Amino acid sequence: MKVEQLYTNCLAEAAYYIESNGEAAIVDPLREVQQYVDMAKNNNVKIKYIFETHFHADFVSGHVDLAKKTGAQIVFGPTAETGFEIIRASDGQEFSIGDLTLKVLHTPGHTPESTTYLLKDMNGKDHCIFSGDTLFIGDVGRPDLAIKGALTQEDLAGLLYDSLRDKILPLADDVIVYPAHGAGSACGKNMSSETYATLGNQKKTNYALQALSKAEFVKELTTGILPPPAYFPQAAKLNKEGYHNVDDVVRQGSRSMSAQEAHERQAKGALILDTRNKSGFHKGFVKGSIFIGIDGGFAPWVGTVILNNEQEIVVLADP
Repeated sequence: MKVEQLYTNCLAEAAYYIESNGEAAIVDPLREVQQYVDMAKNNNVKIKYIFETHFHADFVSGHVDLAKKTGAQIVFGPTAETGFEIIRASDGQEFSIGDLTLKVLHTPGHTPESTTYLLKDMNGKDHCIFSGDTLFIGDVGRPDLAIKGALTQEDLAGLLYDSLRDKILPLADDVIVYPAHGAGSACGKNMSSETYATLGNQKKTNYALQALSKAEFVKELTTGILPPPAYFPQAAKLNKEGYHNVDDVVRQGSRSMSAQEAHERQAKGALILDTRNKSGFHKGFVKGSIFIGIDGGFAPWVGTVILNNEQEIVVLADP
């Protein structure tokens, strides 16, 4: 059995690679999927499933592209409606990965379709949970309104209260919690810098797993919650409905150009995005450009500042 956390710092996002006896699965992959394809190839295994914990709002996931590249099936939890083919798993349904079993635990609250996946080892013992945005280390996911629906934040917080107590808390203390995010993500309020922990540790230290009434929990979770970043609804929509293949996007949209052409395109409405380091920007910049250095929190800042995903962008980069 192999379980590997693949953490991306600028998004504070964790994807997971699971492998056993010639088969593999990926949980919550990033948009750039070649790393997963390469891992499976290097280990001489086949990616069988892609498990999504929910419709992510803070990044575009790689589930659609990875399924096309590998033939793996995409799995979402109950209630998920998508614009592409998936297995819509039922609560309690189990999937085999080599000698391992992954059990579906429907845990609505962060979103209605949010699902936790419980991994059992070859002996049937509970080993870990991939909790998505349902349970973080030190926190839980914000009741998310990125995709508008009939439920209020208070409704979702109430569902999360029940999910934690009915599905997560009964699990053994030695079960490892593998969440989708760590500190720095906008998906929670008080996430730890640790990216995994035992459930026993979280039962002792995570405020959301303490002896609160539902009313107390809902008030705590919805008080002081900031509005979601502006790009969240767009990202969630793409994860739900599908998107263009990232290789095609890069191939069609990436080429070098002269400074003169860049200025001409800017005059016609293109946005110049300056991704150089700070020292380069301080020495000089293009009037009207936006500076978001590639060496910082590049991805979330781009999503926050550039709201039109049809906007033509000219990237100014270090050589």
